[in-house]
Amino acid sequence: MKENIKIGLIGVIALTLIINTFFMDGGSSSTSSSNNATPQSNIAANPAPNNVINPISTPPANTPIQQPTAPLASETRAKTTIKFAELNHNFGQVKQDSKNTKIFKFTNTGTEPLIIENAKGSCGCTVPKYPKEPIAPGATGEIEVVYSPGKQQGAQNKNVTITANTDPITTTLNISAEVQIVATVH
Repeated sequence: MKENIKIGLIGVIALTLIINTFFMDGGSSSTSSSNNATPQSNIAANPAPNNVINPISTPPANTPIQQPTAPLASETRAKTTIKFAELNHNFGQVKQDSKNTKIFKFTNTGTEPLIIENAKGSCGCTVPKYPKEPIAPGATGEIEVVYSPGKQQGAQNKNVTITANTDPITTTLNISAEVQIVATVH
């Protein structure tokens, strides 16, 4: 089935090239008898519909070429499971410009080494630190999350997304706080 599709696409490309070569060169071809040559096919005269690939067309010069993205390493590794002691933490009332730290403890409850590929906060105010070395089955580890609210005010909810060789590959930790305004002395 795939071979037939490939052969068909190659045929369409070859036909398009032939038609463009003989009929779209402005009449300078030796097969044209006049300068007003009209194409003999609608394929060359009409652009392809949006859902049809035109193998001849090239994107405009300012269009970035999309590179295929490689799968995350966590998607291709042997899967394991992770269990956190808690997934949510409320710091309660905190002051602006303070540093608030929470350690989230976890256990690799699977049969393969746990490899944390990344841990990313939902904003720059939430910074996680995570172990870079594999966590053996049955072993424990910690993810430190530092929340620095800066000039934020009121109720805040932030999260940290952990990417690892688990199923699903992401786990979300949540933190919240009520940020109190610090009065300035004049």
